[in-house]
Amino acid sequence: MSVKVRIPTILRTYTGGQAEVPAEGAKLSEVIESLEKDHPGIAARVLDDQGKLRRFVNVYVNDDDVRFEGGLETVTPDGAGISIIPAVAGGC
Repeated sequence: MSVKVRIPTILRTYTGGQAEVPAEGAKLSEVIESLEKDHPGIAARVLDDQGKLRRFVNVYVNDDDVRFEGGLETVTPDGAGISIIPAVAGGC
């Protein structure tokens, strides 16, 4: 399945500055593998040492948070939009 992945500013160094890149995969884990193949180094920013989604990275397939779907097994239908959003913390 062909999908479009929206890349946050902090990860655009891996995509040559592109805000959105195409990727392939029927589920999220395959999409991340596709991203890594085309943009080496990006998977290490999204996945931890055990190959799971990093705690402070939110990923959405269309408008669905994958934490409440199937995680890395979440289905990514053809034409889906995937958003990678690093959590932002801070305050006074």
